[in-house]
Formats: sequence, C-alpha cells, structure tokens
Amino acid sequence: MAKWLFKSEPNVWGWTEQMAKAPAGEEWHGVRNYLARNNMRAMQLGDLGFFYHSNIGKEIVGIVEVCALAHHDSTTDDPRWDCVDIRALRPMARSVSLAMVKADPRLANMALVTCARLSVQPVTEEEWRIVCELGGAGP
Repeated sequence: MAKWLFKSEPNVWGWTEQMAKAPAGEEWHGVRNYLARNNMRAMQLGDLGFFYHSNIGKEIVGIVEVCALAHHDSTTDDPRWDCVDIRALRPMARSVSLAMVKADPRLANMALVTCARLSVQPVTEEEWRIVCELGGAGP
C-alpha cells in the first residue's frame, strides 16, 4: 500500500469539510499539475495519505484513504485532468507543522521539504512512520 500527502488551503477546503464528507469521501479535484495528476493515477484503493493544510497553518492535520481510483475531474471539460476520491479516516492527535518536518533530519528528503509546491506527493514508509510518531497517530 502506497502513502501520499494531499495539500489543501484550509480556507478553500479544510479538514473540517473533509471530515464532514466521511464515510463517502470527496473528489480531490482541481489539480492542474501533471506530476500531481500522475501521482493520483498511480494510486490504489486503500492507499493512505496525510491531509495537509497549506498556506494557512502549514500542518498535517489528518489521515485520509483513497476510496475511488483516478477518474475524470468533474470540474473541467479538459480530458487531461483526473482525480481520485479520498475519505477522512482520523485526525492527527497533534498536528505536525511544516517547521517540525523541516527540523527533523530524518525527513530532510521528504517531498514536503524538497518539492514544496507539489499538491499531491508520495510519502515513503519511513516518512509515514516518523510523521505518525510526531503526530501521535500510531502506525
């Protein structure tokens, strides 16, 4: 099972809105970056992800699950853009700030640090374990 990180501006779509859509989930639409789109095309049902508040807060606040495979993004007529659906599973016991991630040398190569602008990014198993530890989320 692969791991991911999904970025969203909380004043547009935040953790509260994502939780309100559980257990059905919600389309992760509006992504207009080819690498982020390709990441979504690689996802499998049941893959887990961190829900990250970007711009405001800059913190990992929850854990989500991919609940629908890549399909056409309903917010555009352009056939190039796909998305997945994700559902909220649980909040982090403690949010994990970008500053915390950057301060931990074990996370120096995490895409959140090295590819800061990428809105949908992979997370390694080791990064997943460390962030869960920092956030009190368990394994």
